[in-house]
Amino acid sequence: MVARPSWEGHLRLSLVTCPVALYPATTEAETIRFNMINPKTNNRIKMKTVDAGTGRAAGGNRILSDNISSNRPLTGLRVIDIATYIAAPYCATIMAEFGAEVIKVEQPKVGDPCRRLGTVSECGDTLVWLSEARNKKSVTLNLKSPKGAAILKQLVAKADALTENFQPGTLEGWGLGWDVLSDVNSRLVMLRVSGYGQTGPYSHRPGFGRIGNAFGGISFLAGEPDGPPVTPGSATLADYMAGLYGALGVMMALRARDTSGRGQQIDIGLYEPIFRILDEMAPAYDK
Repeated sequence: MVARPSWEGHLRLSLVTCPVALYPATTEAETIRFNMINPKTNNRIKMKTVDAGTGRAAGGNRILSDNISSNRPLTGLRVIDIATYIAAPYCATIMAEFGAEVIKVEQPKVGDPCRRLGTVSECGDTLVWLSEARNKKSVTLNLKSPKGAAILKQLVAKADALTENFQPGTLEGWGLGWDVLSDVNSRLVMLRVSGYGQTGPYSHRPGFGRIGNAFGGISFLAGEPDGPPVTPGSATLADYMAGLYGALGVMMALRARDTSGRGQQIDIGLYEPIFRILDEMAPAYDK
């Protein structure tokens, strides 16, 4: 039987308001402020303050359903999502849907750029953001500053996984590379999604979905036989595929941690999941 998140009869939670002081520099906060979104109308209902331990609003009514918060396969896991747009955040979204606690780190003042990507809904955020940030708790941190980096390390110390999709070398330049974070928490699993991977001759190049589709080969298979390559349905196919493979990689790494006691980093280039789904094209070309 496939485990599925239970949404029926409940309000879907969008823990995405910014800024939110969820985790101060020293201790965990006792309350979480978030916006409730009606899944049928997509309207923002009301700002609520919820006790993080009991799931009850200030008036005593329970907001976080026991059925949702404690009866899912990834309950008890904590994920820090410092990525932007879709690829790595989608991995964190999948894990949140199945019970993991996901803390979304956004840029101060402006928030995640995905808030402004796509169609703006009645509540002010875009439909893409509401889809990919649901079930996450948002906090703003300036990772470029020593204070922001120090707070992230405190979050990492109590986390099971971290997702990021900065250009290779960016986190290292901020003193937040794998070598540093794994020293903070040796059990950490770190997903890294980039255009071409963390190493290799193209690692320094930026990458987006269309580039991943083209470099991976699926754009060549779309369109008319004698025409130019075209977008294969969605420009973000590579992003979502990378996030899906990222979630699979994180779960494998967590399973390996059960035996080894240590975490590991997962390196995914946007083009790699696309190349994997090309049926027989690669071996046929080799013939």
